[in-house]
Formats: sequence, C-alpha cells, structure tokens
Amino acid sequence: MEPDVADAVLSVCGLIVTEFKNQIVLSKEKKKKRKYWVRNWVARRNTLGASNVLIQELKNEDLMSFKNYLRMDEGHFSYLLSKVEKNIQKQNTFLREALSAKIKLEITLRFLATGELQYFFRVPKCSISKFVPTVCEEIYRALEEYITFPVDSEELSIIGNGFIYRWDFPGCYGALDGKHVVMKAPPNSGSDFFNYKGTFSIVLLAVVDHNYYFRFIDVGASGRSSDGGIFRNSSLKIALENRLLNILKDGFFVTDDVFPLTLQLMKPYSRRQLTKEQRIFNYRLSRARRIVENAFGIMASRFQIYMKPISLAPEKVEIIVKSTCVLHNWLQTTFSSYIMPGSIDEENVKNFNFKNSAWRNEIQPMGLDVPPLRIGQHPPRNANEKREMLCQYVNGEGAVSWQDNIFNI
Repeated sequence: MEPDVADAVLSVCGLIVTEFKNQIVLSKEKKKKRKYWVRNWVARRNTLGASNVLIQELKNEDLMSFKNYLRMDEGHFSYLLSKVEKNIQKQNTFLREALSAKIKLEITLRFLATGELQYFFRVPKCSISKFVPTVCEEIYRALEEYITFPVDSEELSIIGNGFIYRWDFPGCYGALDGKHVVMKAPPNSGSDFFNYKGTFSIVLLAVVDHNYYFRFIDVGASGRSSDGGIFRNSSLKIALENRLLNILKDGFFVTDDVFPLTLQLMKPYSRRQLTKEQRIFNYRLSRARRIVENAFGIMASRFQIYMKPISLAPEKVEIIVKSTCVLHNWLQTTFSSYIMPGSIDEENVKNFNFKNSAWRNEIQPMGLDVPPLRIGQHPPRNANEKREMLCQYVNGEGAVSWQDNIFNI
C-alpha cells in the first residue's frame, strides 16, 4: 500500500474511533438520572409505617392481637430481638438511614406468619427479599440449641416413657416423617426440584418426640429425588448407622411406608389381608407416628408461609424452614399458648371418639406428603423378627383395654 493511502486509512480509522468515543460519552450524559433515593411513601415509614403505628397500638391496647400478628408476645419478641439485633443491624450512610433491626425482625416474623411481603411496613419489596433470609439465618443461629437430640440417658428415658404412657408404644424414641416444602420454580433449574406431584420443592425430614418437639431435622434435599434416595442421602441415615443418636440398643423411630424397615426404623405391615393382631399393631404404631404429622400441621398453621409456594431460591427456602422449626420448638417450650385448641388430633379411645385437627381440613399446597417408597429389596430378617415381637407384645402383655374394639373386629 502506498504511503499516502496508508495515511488516509489511518486518519479515517482515527476519526471513526473518536466519533465512537463521543457517542459513548453522549450516551452516558443522556442516561436518565435517578429522581430520588427514597420513594415518598417509603420516606413516611417512621410516621405511618406498621412498626410505629399498628404494632405500637396493638402493644398498648390489644396484646392478644399483638401475639397473633407476630406469633409471639412482647416479651418473646424483645428477647429474640436482643439475640439477633447485633448481627442484622446495618449502619446509616450519608445517603439514607438504615432499616432498624426491630423493623427487620417484625417484617420477617410477619412474612413467616403469612407468606406475604409487607408493604404495610413501608419497606420496598426488593429490600425485604434481601434481608428476610439473613434474619431467618440469625434466628436459627440464636435458637439452634432448641433443636437437639438427647445426649444423656435421663432425657432419653423421658422421651421413651412419653411414648409408653401417652401413646402406648414401647421402645420408641421419636416419630419420623418427611414434608415437601413447595416453592416457585428456581430460574434455570430444569427439573432438579420438580417432584412427582408436579410442583417444585425441597424436603424436610424430621424426628419428633412425644410432645411435638423437633428433635432432629434434615433440610434441603430436592423434591426430584426418589423417596428412598432422600432418606439414603440424609444426615439422619448416617447418624443412625453410626449410632450418633443416643438411642438405646433396642430403641427405634416409628415411620410409615416411605421408609425401610430396619432395627432402628419401625414401620407398619403393608401387605393385604392382615390378621387382627397385625391391624392392631398398625393402629398402635400409627398413634405414635401421627404426632410428627401434627407437628408439621401445628407449624404450618402458625407459620402460614407453608400454605403456598415460597418465592425464594432453594438455599433461602432451606434457612426459612430451619428458622420456623426452631421457632416452633422455642415458642412451644416458653410460650404456654403456642399450640392453639383444635390444632392437634384429639381422641378418646375408650369412647371411640375421634376428632381431626383443624389443619387437616385446610387446603394444603401439593407436595406435602411423601409418596410410598418402592424398595427393590426385602427388609433385614432381624428387623422383621423385631416387628413380630412388638406385634406379639402389643397383643399380649402390652395390650390396652380398648384395642380389641377399635376396628369393630
């Protein structure tokens, strides 16, 4: 290429680059400037927001409504705030005042109680969705000690005796079941969390004692997992196999057909044409196992975030589930009116009078119940023998006066 032509080409290229840079500068200058840092309706939070108006009125005038609104009384709220305040309070900046820890906790508790993000507090939805998981994580961290499995024989014997005297089932130290927690389909997740009922979910496995306390939880398995896989891959199975849970040598958890029959998991007979003795055994076992269903029902009725799909990422749903479990235990331990009348199944076996809890009659989102497990292998022989021995016991030495008439057989 001749020198004059080369210089001309370089000159044209330089002009093109310069023009391109100018267009970028003009584009930035034309970019719409932010009109305001805080919306007007948000700016009136301190004077018209729920925290300083409605909740304050309930606190001063209607304590029962205060408890219903936040699912706890003022004393419990103040205690919980003192436990989490340091870790959820942010510093103010020159541009805006940070949300107080009190408002964050109020919004989070109301979100757990209703499943709805609360504009009534005059806080933008985008802000709420960011801090709610953080507050839930701090709640779980502050109250984690309330979900523990007994480490000493004395406390373990209390649970065992509770199943004997309250639920007429010896050798039991907990009831095990699973709950699908339904959520909105995560972006780009494909079918990872898509369960057999056509919803997206993660799974909560829980062991509950005779008084509806969660003693062990495992949260986070995807709803897509096979039912056997959920248990096989759970920390609970590892703990049972390695005897990390302090169960007596002949002790066990009661379960349903979802789980395998083992020496440490006792399930009902599932084949047809059961004998009278086997039917009695199944009912006696179901009475003990039903408490875990009631624990899920109590928690879902108090924290109605479970009544519809949760619109958060799976890892955030997981921490929300953990926080409600620990709140369930903490409130039940320290709050006498936590379990409301009608929230658990009632029965008078002597008069054959049974009444289902209110939560069983409410419309539940799909995916709450784990389907029956299909296992391709037979249970261990010693596990079958153990179930036969228990069946003989509840029909013999351990029989109760009402059981022969319970099925009119």
